[in-house]
Amino acid sequence: MPTTTAHPELPDGLIIGGDRVTRTSGGTHAHIDPATGRVNATVPLAGPDEIGAAVAAGWEAQREWMSFTADRRRDLLIDLADAVAEQMAEFSRLNVLDYAVPISLAVNTILLERFLRHFAGYVDKPHGLSTPVSGSGDINLVEREPYGVVGVIAPWNGAMVVAASCVAPALAAGNAVVLKPSPLAPLAALRFGELCTRTGLPPGLVNVVPADAEGSQALVRHPNVRKIHFTGGGDTARAVLAGAATNLTPVVTELGGKSANLVFSDANLDAAAQLSAYQGPLVQSGQSCACASRILVHESVYEAFLEKFVAVVQSTKVGDPFDPTVTVGPVISESAAERILSIVDRAVAERAGELITGGTRIGGELAEGYYLEPTVFAHVDNRSALAQCETFGPVASVIPFADEDEALRLANDTPYGLNAFVQTADLTRAHRVARRLEAGSVWINQISDIAPQGPYGGYKHSGFGRTGGLDGLYEFLQVKNIRIGMG
Repeated sequence: MPTTTAHPELPDGLIIGGDRVTRTSGGTHAHIDPATGRVNATVPLAGPDEIGAAVAAGWEAQREWMSFTADRRRDLLIDLADAVAEQMAEFSRLNVLDYAVPISLAVNTILLERFLRHFAGYVDKPHGLSTPVSGSGDINLVEREPYGVVGVIAPWNGAMVVAASCVAPALAAGNAVVLKPSPLAPLAALRFGELCTRTGLPPGLVNVVPADAEGSQALVRHPNVRKIHFTGGGDTARAVLAGAATNLTPVVTELGGKSANLVFSDANLDAAAQLSAYQGPLVQSGQSCACASRILVHESVYEAFLEKFVAVVQSTKVGDPFDPTVTVGPVISESAAERILSIVDRAVAERAGELITGGTRIGGELAEGYYLEPTVFAHVDNRSALAQCETFGPVASVIPFADEDEALRLANDTPYGLNAFVQTADLTRAHRVARRLEAGSVWINQISDIAPQGPYGGYKHSGFGRTGGLDGLYEFLQVKNIRIGMG
């Protein structure tokens, strides 16, 4: 049984209607620090009663929110962005405690300030239009209105990213939000809920309710939740969609990925190796929907790239996520570590590829945490489970290709389509390849860098709908047509 590491300053209750709720019907969850295997905090979980209270508080706050002038709502969101900026060090610390992302990278996962400032600018902008009506002198108005109360379900590996990409535009559009973070990583989201009330938003405009599967189903089945945004895995998405179907509640999903990273012969191999290592097995220990775990390399530079890539992977520092020199931390849980190692063992047994480095659990002073060696397989069969199934861990497959057509065939030969990456010095090729890749986002010579100006979402089994940009704002607005007869 893991021992407890006391953190008395950590959030210790749900945020409902601006109040902290510590006694709940959903039981509790012992939040374990993946770096130590010790309990950080005991987190109350929302059951159906707390979900109902959060939705009711949301509707009351939403009516108050929409009674404010647009200028006031804009300014309050800017105030919230300022408060987030002031608390950035605290949010980084909580991110590390949540899921052991290294402190050197933790701030990169907090996009909240940028998204709040960006979408605050849309509060007072016109969202509708007027159109002529054929054969009529009537006035035809097309307006966009908020849904009212929306549910946002965040994964353990990105609660603050989801708060940025979903909560910020939802508020700018005029909605209230019930944010459900995973019990595996609820701490930063709960602190954000506290901050929302302290900075002057109507109490209940942002409710934060960690919950298990029962609480999540209560949220998606609630008749007064008008839209759901879910980020997570495909199996859970199916359960969310089934629950939301009870009331025909619309759902937006951002799901998993098995992203391809195409390295062409004219790429800068040193830069490509660094980028591929970071975007593949290293960042968040490969526990990212944007992880480029399939690295496709032109055969003429395959061996040279592989040597450089493996050198980067082997030289990275794995360890205590609070150490600023550490790049790779543990995976989220003991069960995750066992699952990832079983994938590696199966790949070795099936000869899906050649194991070049890694593939084992790290012992010694890191033995109490859930640390795995960054792992690289070479000459991987693209039809193998290793290449086709989302690993969600520090494991990368390096696959050779002969020409551009084969690279695209291999890249698109997957049920997923969230991200794709291209390394090339040829601008014409970059444009040509990007248009043929079946992915919602294509990154050329750079890592996945989500910005509020750009829509983000998937093709195929990687989800539907978008966050970011006008498309992301419109996900939280419903369209109304008003026609005024002019005789």
